[in-house]
Amino acid sequence: MARLRGPGGCPWDREQTFDSIKPFTLEETYEVLDAIDHRDWGELRQELGDFILQAVFYAQMAREQELFGIEDVLDAINEKLVRRHPHVFGEERAGSADEVLSIWGRVKDAEPKAERKRTAGLLGGVPRALPALVEAQQIASRAAGVGFDWQNAEQVLEKLEEELAEFAEARRIGAQDKLEDELGDMLFVLVNLARFVKVDPEQALRRTNAKFRARWSYIEARLSEQGRKPEEANLDEMEALWQEAKRR
Repeated sequence: MARLRGPGGCPWDREQTFDSIKPFTLEETYEVLDAIDHRDWGELRQELGDFILQAVFYAQMAREQELFGIEDVLDAINEKLVRRHPHVFGEERAGSADEVLSIWGRVKDAEPKAERKRTAGLLGGVPRALPALVEAQQIASRAAGVGFDWQNAEQVLEKLEEELAEFAEARRIGAQDKLEDELGDMLFVLVNLARFVKVDPEQALRRTNAKFRARWSYIEARLSEQGRKPEEANLDEMEALWQEAKRR
C-alpha cells in the first residue's frame, strides 16, 4: 500500500482520503457477511482479504500524516484483548458468556475516557452514523445494561401488541408522520425482542431476504418454463408456486 500510494504508484490510490474510502469499507463488510451466509469459504477467504485491506489503507494514510502506523493498530487491539479478558489472562473467573459480558463492560467503563472515545451520557458512544438497525441494538443494550429494560420476552411481546394497536390507530386517522413514528417504535421493540431471545436481527432479516430471493427465483423459473413472466401470471398462480417453493 505504501508503494501504491507513493511516487510512481497508482494515481487512484494516491487520490484517496479517509472519507473517500468509507463507502468501500461498508461494502466490503457486507460482502464478508454475504460469504458467511452462503457458507462460501473460498469466497470468504477472498472477502476477508479485501476487508483487511481497508485497515491497511487507513493505516497507511495515517502513517503519511504521522498519526500512527499499522503496527500501532495491532498493538492496540492486542492490549485491549488482554485487558478486557482478565478471566483468561488474569486472576478473574467467568463461567458463562453473561459473566464475560459483565466483566467486559466493567473493564471498559474503567478505561480512560479518551480511550473509550465517549461523549457525554450513556448513549454518547453509540455512533449516529451506524445503520439504524445496528444503532437500535446498541442503544437498547446500553439502556438494558443499567437496568432500563423489560423483565422477560413476554413483556416485550405485550409492548409489541401495544405498538401494533397504536400503528393501526395512526392508519385509521391517516397521519403520515404518526405512521412513521409508530412503525419506528415497532421496529425498535422487535430489536429488543431479538435481544431477549438472543437472535441477531440483522442476520435474521438477511436470512429472510435470502429465502425470499430463492423462492422468487423458483417462481420465475417455473413461469419461464411456460414461456411466461411474473407480470403475466395472476396472484393465485404465483402464490401456488410460492408454496411449492416453500415445500421444497
